[in-house]
Amino acid sequence: MTQPLPATTLPSVFSPLAKALLDSFQEGVVVFDAQGRIIYLNAAGRAVLNEAGLDPLGEKDDLLPELAALGGRLSALRVGGLDLGEAIFLPHREGPTTLAEREKDAIVRSLEAHSWRLAETAKTLGISRTTLWRRLRAYGLHRDGRTKWDQHSSIA
Repeated sequence: MTQPLPATTLPSVFSPLAKALLDSFQEGVVVFDAQGRIIYLNAAGRAVLNEAGLDPLGEKDDLLPELAALGGRLSALRVGGLDLGEAIFLPHREGPTTLAEREKDAIVRSLEAHSWRLAETAKTLGISRTTLWRRLRAYGLHRDGRTKWDQHSSIA
């Protein structure tokens, strides 16, 4: 039988190199300690939890059914006879691939989070309202959700 790693030693489990490695995964990684608490999330894992509306402070038993439904694979983490916990690997989600697509996606998500209030959205994104307005115009984004392409297709 493996012994759980004492909670006081958990921070030393992940060196900066290990964190950098986990951050480089395109798939989401959620690491639980032996008691079932989340001790690490990479950016992709955090994005999956946010999109699914799951609490990143939640317990493993509460999150596992949802994460499994998203295609997550659970794996035990052991070093020698020590039980370090478990990690769940979530499939890479398709999304924007170019910088422009990522920027547009971030702008749309922020706009929706702030109910299309431009000043709040710009502040959250760290840009001026003028820059935000220019980006909206460049991407053809409108408050009603239409793009410039949707306008042209609805006229024809």
